[in-house]
Amino acid sequence: MTCIHIREVFAGPAELFHAAAEEFVRTGQAAIQQNGLFSVALSGGSTPRALYSLLAGEYAGFDWAHTCLFFGDERHVPPDHPESNYRMVDEALLSKIRIPAANVFRVHAEMPDASACAAEYEARLRNFFHLAPGQFPQFDLVLLGLGTDGHTASLFPGSAGLQEQSRLVIANWVEKFQTHRISVTFPVLNQASDVMFLVSGPDKASIVRQIVDGKASPPFPAQDVQPQGRLLWMLDAPAAANLDHGSQP
Repeated sequence: MTCIHIREVFAGPAELFHAAAEEFVRTGQAAIQQNGLFSVALSGGSTPRALYSLLAGEYAGFDWAHTCLFFGDERHVPPDHPESNYRMVDEALLSKIRIPAANVFRVHAEMPDASACAAEYEARLRNFFHLAPGQFPQFDLVLLGLGTDGHTASLFPGSAGLQEQSRLVIANWVEKFQTHRISVTFPVLNQASDVMFLVSGPDKASIVRQIVDGKASPPFPAQDVQPQGRLLWMLDAPAAANLDHGSQP
């Protein structure tokens, strides 16, 4: 299947996140109608918080009972830590919706050994998706953000995890933070039916432009996200400010 690239630009963050919420709901309803289940890998960081708050408010009536939420990456901290992606998602979304606890698959990042944590999460993915050796899960939707250095999930420039092609989940050492981050790998991201990048703010304009130009060598990590289905870039106008008309990530 050929990756289908789509880019949408919105006036500001409010319009961006409302459109992203609508897209989340449309994708979820289609998946539930077709397969009886909607599997999502959530992104962390600051950008998607507004999306999660919208989903918990205006879209609280969504069919959360048939939705399973996973995490594309996690910081190597306990779930109540201020830097925990799970804590952010729980505060913005999980604590406000009616979703069965069994439908939320957090990373057990409180485990002291980051590699053991990654292996445990990989085993849970393999079990949930009933994967045979060598197979990768196919999420209905993967949400991703974009760092100013071109990283996505916790796949950072220069990190060893960029080369991983067999594992589903890794403990990726991030030199600039001097810590491991737990992250799904490119083969998992690229097996997804839909991948949605959410990019907001003027500080992202330069990296968005560089990704569009595609001239970096080696490429930025985000450029290696080429799912077998649809790749949707959703940006607000400040993030897209350096793009020429008609240019396409």
